[in-house]
Amino acid sequence: MKGQLFISTFSGTLDGKGRVCIPASFREILSAQETLGVYLRPVIGEAMLEGFGEQLMAEYHAKLQTLDPFDAADLDDNEHFALSLTQLLPRDENGRVRLPDEFIAHAGLKDRVVFVGQGARFQIWEPEAHTAMLAERKARYEAKRAAAKAARSGP
Repeated sequence: MKGQLFISTFSGTLDGKGRVCIPASFREILSAQETLGVYLRPVIGEAMLEGFGEQLMAEYHAKLQTLDPFDAADLDDNEHFALSLTQLLPRDENGRVRLPDEFIAHAGLKDRVVFVGQGARFQIWEPEAHTAMLAERKARYEAKRAAAKAARSGP
């Protein structure tokens, strides 16, 4: 199960205590990666959260080790946005995690959430923001496909 990807989209709830239940298939992947909970972080520039397990954390840490430790700006930026904003949140026996208040505010979460598989990671969105993002990405995708089709057809 170690190489499995976070796939599919799931709806969930945010309870009055700020807890969400990580989808069962996502919990299985996290457990297989021996993740003690789930890593979550707010994504800069997007009103959503990103979650992942030990595998991605280890890969990212290995990548950081290749950066020049004396090029402080590059290393500090990467460490700040990828590591210092990340929290390892414990899961309870029901697979729930308590989201920090600042994460809830960042993503604009209310009572409903959407979990979106993204391969090595997953996202947590407020449903209306997720719908708007999907429409935006679909329009971009369709425009790229139309341009590629036109390029293949020629003049």
